[in-house]
Amino acid sequence: MFRTMRRFKQQIPEAECIEILKTEKRGVLSLIGDDGYPYGLPLSHFYDERDGKIYFHGAKEGHKIDAIKANPKASFCVMDKGFKKEGEWALNIKSVIAFGKISLITDIKKAEEICTRLVQKFTDDKEYLEKELNNALARVQCFEFTIEHMTGKLVNES
Repeated sequence: MFRTMRRFKQQIPEAECIEILKTEKRGVLSLIGDDGYPYGLPLSHFYDERDGKIYFHGAKEGHKIDAIKANPKASFCVMDKGFKKEGEWALNIKSVIAFGKISLITDIKKAEEICTRLVQKFTDDKEYLEKELNNALARVQCFEFTIEHMTGKLVNES
């Protein structure tokens, strides 16, 4: 069902893919949008090692919600910051692409946990977290991305 990586020598192990999902703060979620056009949007995320899923949050209405309701199939791409080998100009970048299905979270306790973990990925400011939960939780829609297939690779820009 899913293609094997054509440039398999550049493939990185699943453990490295998971580490990138855990440590990087942002990625691009791609959905099937209006009239079948791809709809990609940058999102903050967190990867939960307990269940192997990726979680996001956003608004309760809009293009993203409409696309998910019409077709839950999605992909999510994350890249690390990259590195340069000494004396070289080219950047070496590790990227991960996960394919799967995305669903809306309806349980408010689960949504609160997701929002808490997302904030904690960026800051340990407890006052900020409490303010956000009190002021915005009721207006937030959380999403759960179930990974069906994932690949990662190391690419040299040269």
